Amino acid sequence: MFNRAFYVNFAQAFGNVDKHFHVEAFIDDVTRGIDRLSLNGRLRNTSIMLHRHLPDDFNKAVAILYAAAPLLPAGYTALVLPDYVALYGKQHFDQSMEALQYFTTLGSAEFAIREFLKTDLVKTLDVMHKWADDKNVHVRRLASEGSRPRLPWSFKLAEIIKQPALTQGILEKLSADEALYVRKSVANHLNDHSKDNASYMLNLVSGWDKTNKHTSWIIKHAIRTLVKRGDREALKIFGFEGEVSVVLENLYTDKISLRLGDTLSFGFGLKSESEQQQKLVVDYAIHYVKASGVRMKKVYKLREVLLLPGQAVQFSKRQPFLDLTTRKHYAGEHLLEILVNGNTLGKVRFVLHI
Repeated sequence: MFNRAFYVNFAQAFGNVDKHFHVEAFIDDVTRGIDRLSLNGRLRNTSIMLHRHLPDDFNKAVAILYAAAPLLPAGYTALVLPDYVALYGKQHFDQSMEALQYFTTLGSAEFAIREFLKTDLVKTLDVMHKWADDKNVHVRRLASEGSRPRLPWSFKLAEIIKQPALTQGILEKLSADEALYVRKSVANHLNDHSKDNASYMLNLVSGWDKTNKHTSWIIKHAIRTLVKRGDREALKIFGFEGEVSVVLENLYTDKISLRLGDTLSFGFGLKSESEQQQKLVVDYAIHYVKASGVRMKKVYKLREVLLLPGQAVQFSKRQPFLDLTTRKHYAGEHLLEILVNGNTLGKVRFVLHI
């Protein structure tokens, strides 16, 4: 994304709004040694080089960013704008908050705002609580996403991990948001809390209105990690009892040995042994071999079932074994595990060859 063609257009946008901006000099500076930089390294380098070519006065520089912003492509590369504010705006808090509120509508300011949370947590959270009431979906989402305790690609917010109630007001304001973009963020924020403060998170969402479809969606996705672990309190929120009375039948795989690139097909049945209907969440897990030789468990959703007394239900699934950017496979003995309401009902071993 950050290549020479991008920087030519980028520099021209600034040249169009600032007659003192030296387009060719900026392009030469920002592309020098760029092949050695990662994606995020190029993002940060762009902010630093912009600072060399914009006025030293922060307010004047930000005014130029505002003017150039509509001429720039939205999306990831637009994160340069909030990144500039994060680097050079800490001594100009009010102006920086206004800038981030605008720039997040072009490319999320979720990483930039964390620099201000690290510097002045209370003051920044006060602004973010107000953002949770904003009419703009991107600004509301920033209130939740930027204050996540464990935002991927960023540092942890240790104080919020210690005091999760610091963001409670933000989450409660957004607990029935109509925008899926916002709801996903709220669910992920709550899921972050579940990793460090599970009891707090469960107590919080248990008091929310589950009859609201938006709130129900958030809660279900928020407790997903705890459900996968078979946490009894998380299961109870949606009526999934920890104890189940079912029998696993005819668990099979179509092969016990496969190679990278193959697909494992498997199936099984569940039969009720209860006189009452049972609400079940059925998952499966693959215990992947890691580089060290140790197996690590990854849980996948299958489906939810309302099992009637004496009823039997069949399941089948295909699981591909392909290297991805998020997963590299290693040779060795793997396990397939069937889970019902967090309980292990059966396992099958198979070998992956690389």
